[in-house]
Amino acid sequence: MYAIIATGGKQYKVSEGDVVRVEKLDCEPGKTVTFDQVLAISGDTLKVAGDVAGATVTGTVMDQGKAKKVIVYKYKPKTGYHKKNGHRQAYTAVKIDKINA
Repeated sequence: MYAIIATGGKQYKVSEGDVVRVEKLDCEPGKTVTFDQVLAISGDTLKVAGDVAGATVTGTVMDQGKAKKVIVYKYKPKTGYHKKNGHRQAYTAVKIDKINA
């Protein structure tokens, strides 16, 4: 059984026991988080839209961290313009405990 949830402007396919890295959530490790934007649930059949109106997915926050650094390099020829910048995206690792259909 799996579910498709939406959080942080992205969609994730999750099953019970999975650890997913979602956009940073404001909660400490060890706390329980509930995702109520469930788009689809697949068990014996696929349920979407109105069929999953009251469905939720619960998980436990495992970790808060930052991803690997991405280098952003801007360059314009013949003008001497070079700009190097780095970015590390913050994430929250969540272990999926239960899919409540």
